[in-house]
Parts: sequence; structure tokens; C-alpha cells
Amino acid sequence: MDLILEYQGQLLSGTWVTIKLALLSLVIAVLFGLIGAGAKLSRNIVAQKIAGGYTSIVRGVPDLVLILLVFFGGQELANQIGILTGLWDYAEISQFAAGVGTIGVVFGGYMTETFRGAILSIPKGQIEAAVACGMSRPTIFRRVIWPQMVVYALPGFSNNWLVQIKSTALVSVIGLQDVVYNGFVAGRSTRQLFTFMFAVLMIYLVLTAISDSGLRWLDRKYSKGIVRSEDG
Repeated sequence: MDLILEYQGQLLSGTWVTIKLALLSLVIAVLFGLIGAGAKLSRNIVAQKIAGGYTSIVRGVPDLVLILLVFFGGQELANQIGILTGLWDYAEISQFAAGVGTIGVVFGGYMTETFRGAILSIPKGQIEAAVACGMSRPTIFRRVIWPQMVVYALPGFSNNWLVQIKSTALVSVIGLQDVVYNGFVAGRSTRQLFTFMFAVLMIYLVLTAISDSGLRWLDRKYSKGIVRSEDG
């Protein structure tokens, strides 16, 4: 315990990096998820194909491979573009930016399917009734689709978010000083790797427990008056 207290500053700073990484990547994931769901549900064949290809790629390739590809390959590609165009001499992609962007895009693929399924769960009669009342598309989305989509999407969204928090640990591989990286360094330097990895485990459990409690509260709040069928 004394060792944990001695390195608590290092662990706390790493935890803050992990939290920022998770929240910022969540924003990107939600944006990509909404755009992807809209594309898949549109009547535009090209948009459907692009969204289908996007979800197939991000769900079929390991997250770690994509992070390494973006961090190392993206940096090399950016420098090659700079040389060819003469716009810049050297470009560097930070570990944090690579982690946020990659995790956000990856989980945007999962959010796409979550939001698409939620929208499809809304009775078509309600949307048809809104159209018959003369509502515009933005008004229909704001007053009919969005409130119900949140209710139907929350269970899947919650699962995606809890998995996404754990996936932030992958950025330690590219040298980002998150809680896993800092815990590993402290463990190696003190030869107490198990102690610090157990501390990291407890930190992740606390983060997921807080998230789970908050998401359950949101589910209860938005589900008032909503009765879900037993088959989904």
C-alpha cells in the first residue's frame, strides 16, 4: 500500500489521461454512429455501401492493429504527402490524437449498428403520422425519432461504452502515458508489477462501476412510460 501511495500522483495523472481519452473518443464514436446509421437507413445506395464497408472494416480488424496502423502508418503517410506537396517538412501524430481518433472511429462502427437498430425499433406509424401532420424532417427527428431512439439505444450504447473504456488500455502500446502505461512503469521500476497492475485493475473497475451506475440512471429516466416487448 505504501508503494501505491508513493506513486499515486503517477497513477492519478494516468487515470486522468484515460478518462479524457475515453470521453473524447466517445464523442467521435457517437458522431460517426449517427452519420453511419443515417447513411445505412437512407435511400442512397452509395451511402449505404460506404457505411456498410465502414462497419465491416472496423468490426473485422483488431483495435490494436488499427491503432498501430494509424500511429505509425498515418504519420508516414502525412510526411509523404508533405514532401510531395511541399506544404510541410515534417508532421507528427501524437499518441493521444492517434488513440482518440482510432478508438472513436472503431466504436463509431458499433454505435452505427446500435443507433440503426434503435431507429428501426420505432413504430413506422408514428413517423407516418408526423409526416401527415405536416412536420418537417428536422422536427420529426427532434420530437419523434430522437427521444425514442435514445430509449432503444441505451442498452447497446451502455455495452459499447463499457467496452470502450477498457479498450483505452491499448494506447499504452504506442507510448501514451495512460493509467496502464504509468502503472507498468511504476511496477517495473519497483519490481512490484503485480501490485501496480492490480491497482490499475481496481481503477478500471471503479470507472466502469461509476459509468454503469450513471447509465442505469439514464435508462430509468428515459424509460419512464415506455414498455419494451420481451423479444426486444
